[in-house]
Amino acid sequence: DTACMAGPEIRADIVDVYVFRRVGPVAVEFLQMRRAQGALTGTWHPVMGHCDGDETAAQTAVRELAEETSYSTARGLMGLWQIESLNSYFLASHNTIVLSPCFAAQVRPDVEPTLDASHDDYRWVKRDHVYRTFLWPGQRQAISQIMRDIVPTDSPVAAMLRIDLDGATPA
Repeated sequence: DTACMAGPEIRADIVDVYVFRRVGPVAVEFLQMRRAQGALTGTWHPVMGHCDGDETAAQTAVRELAEETSYSTARGLMGLWQIESLNSYFLASHNTIVLSPCFAAQVRPDVEPTLDASHDDYRWVKRDHVYRTFLWPGQRQAISQIMRDIVPTDSPVAAMLRIDLDGATPA
């Protein structure tokens, strides 16, 4: 069977953006949004989206963040970082392996998201509840990396992972 020999399709045109905010001196919360439509209706996720045209992954992250939550440099976005690991998973229904670059976006704690039509609710998840509320291992792994490499004020790698928002903003 030649179809099987070809193997699954590999896609890398989807990004994940983990939105976090600092609440108090040490507490961190992560944003989850509930899908209002499609195959994943009723499930909770970080910001996710597909690259358009010749966008870079960082440009896609900034655009999707603005589209899905209204966070931007003009409205609550304080910083954006790349996460070194990829969220990788297999979708049997599409015979597709997805390799998704991940980003962390810090927002001001006093600015709430404004959701687009693809979401009908949001919640802020405390760090100690992440393992019960984020369904997928790759999502939990990304949050662990954010807590280790981005959140600490004395992180030796956070500055190297930070993305220049001027260069990541789509033209």
